[in-house]
Amino acid sequence: MLLGVLKFFGCKGQTEKQPTDLTTQEILNSVDDFMNRPIYKELSTGIIDSIPDNNLEQAVIDNIYEQIGDDYKKELENVKKLTKGQQAMFSVWWVEAEVNNGGFNQFYFNSSGQYAEMAVDGFELFRATKHADLMRRANLIYSANQERLEEFNDGTMESFSESYENNPLNALDEEFYELSKSESLNELRIKYIREHQTEFTQK
Repeated sequence: MLLGVLKFFGCKGQTEKQPTDLTTQEILNSVDDFMNRPIYKELSTGIIDSIPDNNLEQAVIDNIYEQIGDDYKKELENVKKLTKGQQAMFSVWWVEAEVNNGGFNQFYFNSSGQYAEMAVDGFELFRATKHADLMRRANLIYSANQERLEEFNDGTMESFSESYENNPLNALDEEFYELSKSESLNELRIKYIREHQTEFTQK
């Protein structure tokens, strides 16, 4: 599961410390730590309490994948069986990963776009109201341009690149990156997990 790597190394937006500021050894150490992280098939309140904040979100995401399995055709169906907290975590996490990597256009272009409405509820659950408002606008813009944008979805990188030309979603990307300065998703998600642990546990 390479989502964490995507978020760390494929970030299009601004982070506290950009990968280009890191030494080769620091990058290698980070990759090694990620690949050898503990993955919990079941989470308990005790386990959550033992996980430091900087590892908590990834631990929850890993655990969600343990619950939903790797059948991508049934992924949405299985995600809908999760708790509201888990659905919020999964959908919002994918929005952030995709938008930071390639903008809102990439989010909707990929299968992650199926979580667009769920993500609005997710941002609201985490009290990330500014992100929720931006997500609503993105959904409206995509809906209004969906037919035209889907013409580029022929499975080629050339068409994917062309889909960015005159794409009204592009204007929202910088807004998303700037929001991190006034509304930290990491802090809000961690706070919610700590305060609602039973939504993320199986024992």
